[in-house]
Amino acid sequence: MNLLYQSTRGKETGVTASQAILKGIASDSGLFMPTQFPKLEIPMSQLAGKSYHETAYEVMRLFLTDYTEEELKYCIANAYDDKFDTKEIVPLVKADNAYYLELFHGNTIAFKDMALSILPYLMVTAARKNHVDSEIVILTATSGDTGKAAMAGFADVPGTRIIVFYPKDGVSRVQELQMVTQKGDNTSVVAIHGNFDDAQTGVKKMFADQELAAELAAKGFQFSSANSINIGRLVPQVVYYVYAYAKLLKEGEIKDGEQINVTVPTGNFGNILAAYFAKQIGVPIKTLICASNDNKVLYDFFRSGIYDRKREFILTSSPSMDILISSNLERLIYLSTGCNAGETAKFMEQLTSTGEYTITEKMKARMADFYGGFATQAQDAEAIRSLYEKTGYVMDTHTGVASAVYNRYRKEEQDETKTVIASTASPYKFSKSVMEAIKGSLPDLDEFKAIDLLHETSGTAIPQAVEEIRNARIRHNLECDIDQMKDTVVKILGIS
Repeated sequence: MNLLYQSTRGKETGVTASQAILKGIASDSGLFMPTQFPKLEIPMSQLAGKSYHETAYEVMRLFLTDYTEEELKYCIANAYDDKFDTKEIVPLVKADNAYYLELFHGNTIAFKDMALSILPYLMVTAARKNHVDSEIVILTATSGDTGKAAMAGFADVPGTRIIVFYPKDGVSRVQELQMVTQKGDNTSVVAIHGNFDDAQTGVKKMFADQELAAELAAKGFQFSSANSINIGRLVPQVVYYVYAYAKLLKEGEIKDGEQINVTVPTGNFGNILAAYFAKQIGVPIKTLICASNDNKVLYDFFRSGIYDRKREFILTSSPSMDILISSNLERLIYLSTGCNAGETAKFMEQLTSTGEYTITEKMKARMADFYGGFATQAQDAEAIRSLYEKTGYVMDTHTGVASAVYNRYRKEEQDETKTVIASTASPYKFSKSVMEAIKGSLPDLDEFKAIDLLHETSGTAIPQAVEEIRNARIRHNLECDIDQMKDTVVKILGIS
């Protein structure tokens, strides 16, 4: 089957997977979606015996049908190599009453590595397949992790440049240092004076700017995205939910066909949407538990059917979730309308013009697989401390949100279904917040002393990614206001 893609807003149809990956976002600002969901072609009992690489191929070939077997296997082999500190790539650790899917063993110690290690290979292959001669400019906004993972993936990749915008004072110190010390002649990082939603909105505006696109084309450039709005980011994320189920089956934790729940700490909605995709292709997932922090726009949405971004933006100890405009939710909106692009476009226009929209009861019913929950910073800290004291297992602040939400869900819903929790970052990435959760207020503890204390407390090795930034040279120091983002890109590319 040759699976094609179309925009959630209707103006682009019949797009191949490689074309969708190259474009990143549709010309009408919609997101690319497959015209139908494929189904897993081999039984889960067979997948249980496969490696992560083999599982990745079996899943990705269903969605990326214009890539040859040789091309896909090349991309997978080069992405999931010794940059990961475990041959498993994604360990699944049982702690207390849940299974923690550790997605942080790549070279930037966050789950974004799982997709952003392979995206450069998918994109360069796509450019070759589509005879693209332009230099591809990866333009992305980050709430902390995507930026570093994308830069690490695209650094010095021929035929590409990457420009990352992040919110100044809106990421952890480790996250910021990982970005501003990034090597690579084709990498640029810009701190904006605003929050992540400002950065994301500014990037989307540039993608929709036809005058800028023409100016870029004249100079031999074209934009693409490394955010999870790119289908080339989303598809690799589907893999690890398939792998998690197969691993539970292999280890005798579940029976073949037994349903599991999945809990995901959620900001931009891409990671939990990937779990929903996994369910659609045949993984027996019962409930998708969407865990928010104090920026609980998604919790309110799943409870009320009203998406309302008009609220205070709260900086928390789980900064990658400090988001009020969850871009990937557009894909779920599209599915819940019965794939009605016109209706989806109206909802997105309402969000832009009024800051909110309300879905219908029929749409809400089609989202019944999702459960929305949230945890305050105090509840997050308590979840981290409690799990550590019970088991010795240490999780980061984002995984702590997911754990807190799951424990409340389990109690309130009386649901004992076995549950996988997406552990999205190493605790070393947020060591000060993690140590304060375990030991209480530590006002005199700087980030690197916290890292050493976490090492002593947990008995786990300090990741190489953290050691590298202790004394690394600052290479990027650009800053700009929100309304200067376009001018900054023009200046970086030298096209003014």
